[in-house]
Amino acid sequence: MTLDYPLTGNFLAGRLRDNLSKDDLEYIERLIETVEELPGSTRLIKRGDIANRSTLLVEGFVFRTIEREDRRYIVGVHVPGDFIDLHGFALKRLDHNIVTVGKVTIGCVSHSTLQEVMTDRPGVARAMWFATLLDAAIHRKWIQMLEQLDAPRRIAHLYSEIRTRLELIGREVPGALRTPFTQTDLADMCGVSAIHANRAVGKLREAGLGEIRRGDFYPTDWRLLAEYAHFDPDYLYGDGPLKLRGDWGAV
Repeated sequence: MTLDYPLTGNFLAGRLRDNLSKDDLEYIERLIETVEELPGSTRLIKRGDIANRSTLLVEGFVFRTIEREDRRYIVGVHVPGDFIDLHGFALKRLDHNIVTVGKVTIGCVSHSTLQEVMTDRPGVARAMWFATLLDAAIHRKWIQMLEQLDAPRRIAHLYSEIRTRLELIGREVPGALRTPFTQTDLADMCGVSAIHANRAVGKLREAGLGEIRRGDFYPTDWRLLAEYAHFDPDYLYGDGPLKLRGDWGAV
């Protein structure tokens, strides 16, 4: 976030933002029509409801959730700068819920305004398309994580990812990573029971990699944690071989 762009300054920061012109950045800032501050556990959109607007997360954390037979599955987590539900512009009805985690600030853009973006500002539209594809890349990694890693490594991977995503928007996390996540949240993100999640947290502590206190993760060493989790940040399209370069937008 910057003083020039207090609402949208984190959008695609560390990724595509450097490829956007000043005019594009100013245009994106002006897209925000309303700003809301909401408490935790607020459902921004319910599965099956018609979506008439899309939401940029300015501050806080947001979950994507699916509920089946009294069981909740957290299938995504969002950090500041994420356009949470741009795909709702095309789909109109989502197959999941979007719920706040702790207090959040959001900026909203109506779909009628997004339609104007599609026709009038193709460069900005392409940036928004990239944001949606970035979400898909993160979802693919989560699927791989759930398939290949045991519960302690899933938790280690989760915190490694969130730390990297925050640092990409300029929020350094040299020490503890503070989140409003509960043990139940961790269990639902990692696809295990709360008891299994508690044991997994204990194994991280016993391995000397860090500990979790009320959602805040206190690492012993971030590098060792990433190695333990087999965390490779390339899928976040920041630094590394997938980093967007000057040829973005070329056809």
